Amino acid sequence: MSDDNKETAGSAEPREGGTPGRVIGTPSPARDKALLAEEEYPAPAGAGEQLDEASAKRAERIVAAFFLLAFAGSVAFIAYYIGWSGRDGGMHGVTRARESNFWLGGMMALSFLALAAGVTIWVRRLMTSKPIVQERHELAADAETRAAFAADFVQGAEDSGITKRPLLRRTLLLAAAPLGLAPLVLLRDLGPLPEKRLRHTFWGEAVKKAQAEGKKGVRLVVDGTNKPLRVADFSSPGGMITVLPEGLEEDVPEEQALTQTAKAVTILINIPEDEFKPAKGRENWHVNGIVAYSKICTHVGCPAALYEQTTHHILCPCHQSTFDATDAAKVVFGPAARPLPQLPLAVEDGYLVATSDYHEPIGPSFWERG
Repeated sequence: MSDDNKETAGSAEPREGGTPGRVIGTPSPARDKALLAEEEYPAPAGAGEQLDEASAKRAERIVAAFFLLAFAGSVAFIAYYIGWSGRDGGMHGVTRARESNFWLGGMMALSFLALAAGVTIWVRRLMTSKPIVQERHELAADAETRAAFAADFVQGAEDSGITKRPLLRRTLLLAAAPLGLAPLVLLRDLGPLPEKRLRHTFWGEAVKKAQAEGKKGVRLVVDGTNKPLRVADFSSPGGMITVLPEGLEEDVPEEQALTQTAKAVTILINIPEDEFKPAKGRENWHVNGIVAYSKICTHVGCPAALYEQTTHHILCPCHQSTFDATDAAKVVFGPAARPLPQLPLAVEDGYLVATSDYHEPIGPSFWERG
């Protein structure tokens, strides 16, 4: 190699800031098996075998402030969930669900972010940094190795500052304690169990009232218009509408109307009579192929509101549970475990009427029914 080439190979372009770059072909400045050179990638500020105690005290107060903020956020989360969100229907009401989600999510996010920020500053500013060499050895440790590990563990605890900085230790435990309780508080959403409340709907009350007045049953009204439904109004095969019992809005208190409507909501389907296969004991539950089923899917309670005319299948869009409308709404596909409950129908003065409540509980199968 000529002198010119040697001079070219031995030269290095200066890096930004005036520090010379490494000459191509020379060994890395990293020591032994270290991946990075210490002079090129220094340890974070505040780290080292010795800490500046004045700076460490400032960092300690900042970390403690973050831990206290995390504690305040998690306590506010629990307080809001138990107290404030329970007012006027609370987080379980439709109108306040967005507000509840905003505040609950925001306070939990604040708590986790403050805790993470405090731990990060602790690690960066308060933990000492020493070179650690780990040698490969037999898996079975002897007494000397175990004693060395115990000593290293104690030394590591001292280096972390958790033993000599009680303010950090106490505020960290204070911040973490409510976070451990938060999942237990959320168990409230799993109850209360419906027990026997799903065995009866407003259909039963309305039928009893109608029969006490000498009628055969309660009339079906179209959801949204509350107009009683005549057989002649629903004579085209392939149709499906949502119906409710007559008198629900008038007879049910306003605070219970939403719950009673959700339980009583029913789909009415007109199936060609020659394709209808009534279940044993339910031969008189339909009117010329017009049949009624609960709209609440028996999987997790979504509205089974889709109907395919060619196959006569009722479909729940949430998890694709499929029911055969011609065969007592039996399950033909999907995770639902039982058919949709059927409502007995009859005709009175040309109007479609229900002659009783559902004979089995409505709603998801996994709920306790008493």
